[in-house]
Amino acid sequence: MYNEDLIGKVVYSKAGRDSGRPFMILNILNDEYVSIVDGELRKIEKPKKKKLKHLIVTKDVLEDIKELIISGENISNVLIRKCLVNRCDNKEG
Repeated sequence: MYNEDLIGKVVYSKAGRDSGRPFMILNILNDEYVSIVDGELRKIEKPKKKKLKHLIVTKDVLEDIKELIISGENISNVLIRKCLVNRCDNKEG
C-alpha cells in the first residue's frame, strides 16, 4: 500500500488504554510507524506514534481531511472529531 493511501484512513487501536477507539492516520513516519489523531485525546498538536501492526486499518477514508493534509492546509481538532463521530455513527446505524 502506498504511503499516501494510508493518510486520512480511519483506524482502531488493537490494545492499550485507547483500545477500540477510532483514530485517523495523520502522517506516515516510516514502514512501521504512523502518527494518529482523534481530535479529542490525541490532538493535532501532539499526535500518537503507533505501530501499524497495533492498528486495525479500515477501508474508510476521511477524504475532506485527507485533501487538506496533502495540500498542506491547517486542519482543526474539531473537524477531525466531527468527521470521526459522524463516520462511526453511520457505521453503527
